[in-house]
Amino acid sequence: MSWNATSSAAPWWRTLAFRLTASYALAGLCLVFLATVSLYFVLRSELEKSIDLFLADKLHVVRTLLRERPEDWDALREEIELESAARRYQQFYIRLLDERDTPLLTTPGMADQLDLSQLASQIQSRPDHPFSMNGTHGQSFRVTGAPAEVGSPSTRTDTIEIAIDVSQSDALLARYRRWFFAILLGAFAIFPLIGYRVARHGIRPVEEIANTARHISSTNLRERILPEGYPFELASLADTFNKMLDRLEESFEQISRFSADIAHDLRTPVNNIRGEAEVALARARTVDEYRDVLGSCLEEAVRLSHLISDLLFLAHAESPLSHVHREQVNVAEMLDGVREYYEASAEDGGISLTTAIAPEPVIAELDRTLLQRAVGNLVSNAVAHTPAGGSIVLGTALGTGADGSTVRIEVSDTGEGIPPEALPKVFDRFYRVDASRSQASGGSGLGLSIVQSIMLLHGGNVEITSQVGQGTRVTLRLPVSGPR
Repeated sequence: MSWNATSSAAPWWRTLAFRLTASYALAGLCLVFLATVSLYFVLRSELEKSIDLFLADKLHVVRTLLRERPEDWDALREEIELESAARRYQQFYIRLLDERDTPLLTTPGMADQLDLSQLASQIQSRPDHPFSMNGTHGQSFRVTGAPAEVGSPSTRTDTIEIAIDVSQSDALLARYRRWFFAILLGAFAIFPLIGYRVARHGIRPVEEIANTARHISSTNLRERILPEGYPFELASLADTFNKMLDRLEESFEQISRFSADIAHDLRTPVNNIRGEAEVALARARTVDEYRDVLGSCLEEAVRLSHLISDLLFLAHAESPLSHVHREQVNVAEMLDGVREYYEASAEDGGISLTTAIAPEPVIAELDRTLLQRAVGNLVSNAVAHTPAGGSIVLGTALGTGADGSTVRIEVSDTGEGIPPEALPKVFDRFYRVDASRSQASGGSGLGLSIVQSIMLLHGGNVEITSQVGQGTRVTLRLPVSGPR
């Protein structure tokens, strides 16, 4: 028998195929053993019961004759001396004793087959209770005896002794035991083979899943398992495995796009700095020209610094060890602070920046710095994409969510709006609805990704709705209280 282990390094006795085979074989052997042993004891019990009923019947017949026809010696002699001689198998013997233990009638040959003195002593100790004893030639007998009233009314009490040869029944049980051991030996040889076939058939889908997993690498994530024909449990496992591969493939694609976007966004300011320096060093320049070059390089360096800072923030926010520093925050006052900070840039663009605060105080346990950054990113985006004469409104109010009280923050503008096909992607890193304009204005495409990460850190969520030419509304929902 060959054990085709799924791992060449694993010893065969530790493989799943061996364990399943051993389990099936042991279960089958135990079942056969219990079945045959049970049948054996049932057969022995039924044979013994049948013989005891025969003895009780003979005892009853002789008792009836002694009670009702005590003078009919012909009937007694026929019952005791003649009937047994006519039987070829399971011969029985009867002896009738008077009150002085003198034999009155005895089946011929009984003295040759049994030790009569031993028989009498055992019957006296166990009257009316059948028991087994061995004959003088080693054969087995089932024996019983009982007192019998003679006449009606009774004139005396005789003793009846009955023994039946059960050697045929013992031989039958012996043959059954031999068959029993033969069946066990056959089962011991066959069940492991059957168990192995069943185990190999059962674990074949697992091996196919393992083979598929072996072919998967960072450059080959398109392998999938076809669960058709699998048992329900393994089909569910295959479906779960395929969904995991879908997520891995999507993650690798995002990482690839992310790496390409990082390379592009880092290369642009570095190339600008290099180009400015090369031009400045190509020939002698005036002090003002050098000042302009240094200013341009500083602007690109600041842009590069902001980009690196945003990337580090996103990496930190996605760490499982990240946590927020919560404090009691008056959200209305915080929004006023953000409005004051961006009011100057909004006025320069001819944009109205106002707040719409609920009359009741909005207090929540939040990380003030992170929330200011999230709202600031939204306001900065709104200012960049709202034409002169437009307006931006910051609002907040308390609400009720599925998990309790929530605070809602809205940033709405009357700007350009976002096309419907772009809305599902706006929270992706480096995604820009208008790449050329964002590059020109210094946008990195990370602002909304940072907003989403801050909401997730707080246990909240962010929603965005927009119509092209009418404006955009971004809604932040956060729990009023942090986790306890």
